[in-house]
This record gives sequence, C-alpha cells and structure tokens, in this order.
Amino acid sequence: MKIGNPRFQAALRGEPQATPPVWFMRQAGRYHAHYQALRKKHSFMELCKDPRLAAAVALGPIEDFDFDVSIFFSDLLFPLEAMGMGLTYSDSQGPQLGWHLTGESVHRLRPVDEAIEGLQFQREALSATRRMLPPDKSLIGFVGSPWTLFTYAVQGRHAGSLQEVKSHLGLFPAFCEKVIPLLLRNIELQFEGGAEIVMLFDTAAGEISPWLYREKILPEIEKLARSFPGKLGYYSKGTQSAYFVDPIWREGVFAGQGVDHRWDLSEVLRNRAPRSGFVQGNFDEALLFSEPNDFRARVESYLAPLIKLSTEERAGWVCGLGHGVLPKTPEQNVREFVQIIRRTFR
Repeated sequence: MKIGNPRFQAALRGEPQATPPVWFMRQAGRYHAHYQALRKKHSFMELCKDPRLAAAVALGPIEDFDFDVSIFFSDLLFPLEAMGMGLTYSDSQGPQLGWHLTGESVHRLRPVDEAIEGLQFQREALSATRRMLPPDKSLIGFVGSPWTLFTYAVQGRHAGSLQEVKSHLGLFPAFCEKVIPLLLRNIELQFEGGAEIVMLFDTAAGEISPWLYREKILPEIEKLARSFPGKLGYYSKGTQSAYFVDPIWREGVFAGQGVDHRWDLSEVLRNRAPRSGFVQGNFDEALLFSEPNDFRARVESYLAPLIKLSTEERAGWVCGLGHGVLPKTPEQNVREFVQIIRRTFR
C-alpha cells in the first residue's frame, strides 16, 4: 500500500495540481478541544514523550479538520534538554531551562553520543503516529534551527530584539560544534520513524540582519541541508528576500521553504527559481479570530491573487499559515479555511 498524501507528495515534486495540500504549524495545540481534553489528564511533557499520547495529539486535527499532513507532536527545545540544559514546562511561564549558555557553561553540553539517547522517544512517537494515520495522510518531523536553539540556550526565551543573544555571538561556533552533530542524528532518527520530510524551524531568524544571517547562520543550516538533500524544509519568521540571495536556495538542496504572512505569496510563487522546492504559507494566523462573515472576506481577499496564477505557477504550493495556530483560535474558522481552499481550487 502506498503511504502518504498525493497532494503533498506532488507539491514536494513541484508538479502542477489543482488543489494544494493544507497543513498548519501548531495544528495540534491549545486551541483544539481534542488537545485540551488530553491535557487535562496529562502534562505537556507526557504528551510529547509518551509515543501513544503524542500520536493521539497529532491525529486529532487530522480527524477534526481533514488536514492533508500530520506534523508529529513534540517541542523544538528537546535537543537542549538532551544536551543537559534541563527543561521544564509550566502553564504560566512556558518552557524553562535549568541553566543558560555562557562562556563558562558551554563545556557542560553533553556530547552527541550521550545526548542522542535523550531523543529516541521522537522516533517512537513518529512510528506510533504513522501507524495511526490513514495511509493517504503524510507525516513530517521537525527540529529547531541552530540559531533559534542558540537564542533559547542563551536567553531562555525568544523575545524582544535578542540583545543578550547578539552580545554572545562569539559563543555560537562552540554551540554549533555540539548541536549540529546532534541535530544530524535527531533528523536521521525522525526519518527512521517515518517522517517524509523534516522541517527546520527558524523563528528567530528575522531578528538578525540579513548580512549577519548569511555570514553566521546560513553556513550552519547548510551543513544540515546538504546532509539530507531535498529532504529538509526550512521555515523562517520575519525574514525578507535579502536573506535568500545565496545559490543554495536555488540548487534544490532544500525540499522547500515556508514563508510568513509578511510575504506576497503570489509574487514568491511567480518568481521562485525552478529548483527551489515547495513554498508553504502564508495566511495571517491572527485573521483566524475574525467574525464569520469577516473571516470569509479575509480569506477571499487573500486568495484573490493566487486564483489569478496558473496551475503551473502554483505548482509546489503547500497551503498554510504565516506562523502557528494561536491559542483560543476558533475551531470553526480552522475547519472553514480548509473547506474554502478545497472549494476554491478544484
């Protein structure tokens, strides 16, 4: 039996198709009644680390909203925990690390052979999710990018202009010496668990200048991408075209890119290079809070320039949001968004 969503797999191959696949970042999360019911019985850490529970969380939005793709349920900070930084979660404060990265503490990071043992649960969570998913749904994994993980390691959170993080840029190479080998192993075990692609999430990328991104951040990302050619997707938040002028973005090294709501998606699709891979995005997630009539109007306005594109120009489009689904988002608007996409493009 063939496994995977035909629309999503066609998008990965860049093939023209009438209807794009749809999935949302954080589609399994706090807005969803299914998740809330599980959360009342289990801690967030239990939901991530118990493969059966992680699969149940991931399956909920597939059953309720009929997304084409399931993203396995986990957290991008687990590599930091695996390297010995400690990690706890609280409903009031979110994730908390046991200690922060400094010049004096960088030596405390565990080596890869020891750290990878703390991530084996992700393979099992993916395997359990794949077993529970219908065969016509795709499954993807994810890791945090080296820069975004560095942001959390130094500052404890991603907030503000990252002044503290930027003042410690000299630590970034030493951090990458530890985290890149771990992420390579982490990505490998996610593929072993059944992921079709693995997304590299870089939510802090837009907080650094394009020239510094290209000088410091891109070389580390490239190490990951070239180790899994055509198998890693890359999402960055707050970036612009000046970040993506290097040849690697046109060589087919990445499976594709996700863009946030600040980009004109029709222009991105129209002007992308032939081997740049899929384009994911990018409806503004905050607009999902609109009242029903306003919501439909906002979606129609968003889709208007995309409707004007030919099927060939839309090839590779993976429909989604500019970022993740926000807490308390109305479920009905999530459901209706998926339905509108499939009515509009068929």
